[in-house]
Amino acid sequence: MVSVSLHDPSTLPDADAVVVGVVPGNNGPRLARGAKPVEAVLGRTLLAALRTLGATGQPEEVLKVPTLGLAPFPLVVATGLGADARSAESLRRAVGAAVRGLGHHAHVHLALDGPPGALSEGAQLGAYAFDRYKSSAERPALRRITLGATDDPSAKAELKRARAVVEAITRVRDLVNTPPNDLYPETFAQHAADFARAAKLQVEVLDERALKRERFGAVLAVGGGSARPPRLVRIGYRPARAKARVALVGKGITFDSGGLNLKTANMNWMKSDMGGAAAVVASVCAIAALRLPVEVTATVPMAENMPSGSAYRPSDVITMRNGRTVEVADTDAEGRLVLADAIARALEDEPDYLIEASTLTGAQLVSLGTRVIGAMGAERWRDQVAAAGNAVGEAVWPMPLPEELRAGLDSQVADLQNLPGDRWGGMLVAGHFLADFMPDRLPWVHLDIAGPAWNLGAPHGYTPKGGTGAAVRTIIAAVERLAAA
Repeated sequence: MVSVSLHDPSTLPDADAVVVGVVPGNNGPRLARGAKPVEAVLGRTLLAALRTLGATGQPEEVLKVPTLGLAPFPLVVATGLGADARSAESLRRAVGAAVRGLGHHAHVHLALDGPPGALSEGAQLGAYAFDRYKSSAERPALRRITLGATDDPSAKAELKRARAVVEAITRVRDLVNTPPNDLYPETFAQHAADFARAAKLQVEVLDERALKRERFGAVLAVGGGSARPPRLVRIGYRPARAKARVALVGKGITFDSGGLNLKTANMNWMKSDMGGAAAVVASVCAIAALRLPVEVTATVPMAENMPSGSAYRPSDVITMRNGRTVEVADTDAEGRLVLADAIARALEDEPDYLIEASTLTGAQLVSLGTRVIGAMGAERWRDQVAAAGNAVGEAVWPMPLPEELRAGLDSQVADLQNLPGDRWGGMLVAGHFLADFMPDRLPWVHLDIAGPAWNLGAPHGYTPKGGTGAAVRTIIAAVERLAAA
């Protein structure tokens, strides 16, 4: 990872590039707070140069100005902050957009006034690159980021937290971006176990024999069509004098072809269908790194949903770990099945709260688009988790679970079916299916990250094309709130 350190805001280091903020104004753009030392060393010509270049200060606007020997750094990069220039998320996005284009500069200095944690997160996430499979890739030269901020205990604490968050998001991005011929249930489980052991956490990996012995009927059924058998990973963080116990569950479908109900579109990004599992695995490691006084156990089912002679079929009836039976109406609604098995196991630990994250439904994209997480569950906890996510820069929208939609999950031959006969309210119906496995009075939330977990379009802010690391910041922030209660 890139190193991040603090630097006296009244002076400028000998960096390769210095980033300043620009905000829109009634009389044209103006420099954001923190840029005074840069403007001074350039003889107060920077703003005039930016206006000549057509600067507006709007988000995603990045302009580069060479200093031509007038400063101890060769380049100034001006990044638009937009109208909400003082918010932490605006700063994250602005510095992320600036640093995205500075990967070949060894030392970048941020001359912006703002929370050090947000600036650090935005810069490090913006510097992310996944080039593991490029045979002639040039490794990024960026090794050091300095922030113009006072070196005090509060700032150092923010940098420490930011590092843990960024490391978790980077892990998720790397896992999601890894092609499915290299990331399948066995190797995914090995990565998760390696992360857990490095963090000195308890870890358990169940192979197909153990899954059969432990009655994980849905995980075995969904993974039955693949030559690569399923796994289930359990990771436990047990701090002394924990204030609460939280269960994390994440969907780990390493590739989703749809099974016998073969997908007809979007299969090229179905390697991202394990984004929820990756987020859960990375989050518990980050929570341990931050030493939060909350006990956390992650339960992560991993399977590859493929068509073959051994694949599960529409109209099959699956017996879940908790003994309930589910009729398979559609093999492409597999995520809720493996999640229900994992939830049943997680509930055996008697948690105080449960957070589940998954790339569960295409209906999430229809309802909320590619950048907003849909949250469903017990209303009070749902709203608390959504508020925690929004506070740290992830867009999370609380969604209802209308009672009338539950009837579509009734089955004539089993306790319930995994998909109703109509397609209406698909995101909410999936939430209802999971709700059917939750006990009364348990605070639980389901985070549908189908769109936010994978960026199909161009990079924006600190978000790259491909895997994004969605839900990590929300999960960590929600647990932090429990720790602070």
